[in-house]
Amino acid sequence: MNQNELKAQTGQESVKYIKSGMIVGLGTGSTVRYMVDELGKQIKEGKLTDIVGVTTSSRTSKQAKELGITIKDIDEIDHIDLCIDGADEISDDFQGIKGGGGALLWEKIVANASDKKIWIVDQSKLVHKLGAFPLPVEVIPFGSQLVFDRMEKKGYKPSWRMDGDKKFLTDEKNYIIDLHLGEIDHPMELADELIHMVGVVETGLFLNRVNDVIVGTEEGPKILHAR
Repeated sequence: MNQNELKAQTGQESVKYIKSGMIVGLGTGSTVRYMVDELGKQIKEGKLTDIVGVTTSSRTSKQAKELGITIKDIDEIDHIDLCIDGADEISDDFQGIKGGGGALLWEKIVANASDKKIWIVDQSKLVHKLGAFPLPVEVIPFGSQLVFDRMEKKGYKPSWRMDGDKKFLTDEKNYIIDLHLGEIDHPMELADELIHMVGVVETGLFLNRVNDVIVGTEEGPKILHAR
């Protein structure tokens, strides 16, 4: 099976955890697109009813609305039953890096409001230790070069996330600095340090957050229980 086939099986498998009447957090990314497609199909066929989606990006919102999924703003609801999202890396102890698609801030807000979190990935996203995937850090534009310089002095090997010849803009019109760390030995300490840098809005370190991980493998979807 190629990577897209693994992503498709994983996204489709995750919809089995959605029940009628749920408020569901809909993540962002290539694997999640398959999940949203399957959710829209089951709603259209009447297999799932009274589903409300809360999206983590404008891209997912557009896709879901085109499929006929009812979407509400996060400020219109008081909780989310289940959030299904992707991940860029998941370590042996179920810590994660997310934000490769640039939606880390909204993803973390939706995850925080959710009773249960499921990450859906293909097997290539499982690693022993985080850090090979560049760590996204969302920063406000004002003073962002100062933040970049500070990270560079610390040896974090920052680079600007680009969109052509311009800096990439998140849905909140912020910039992303990607940190090329290689390995992250102490993710908790790093997350605490980065979030306290003035100008940093959020980091792509998602720590102690996921309940279950659905992994696409050659033998079929595998469920890993984190907490």
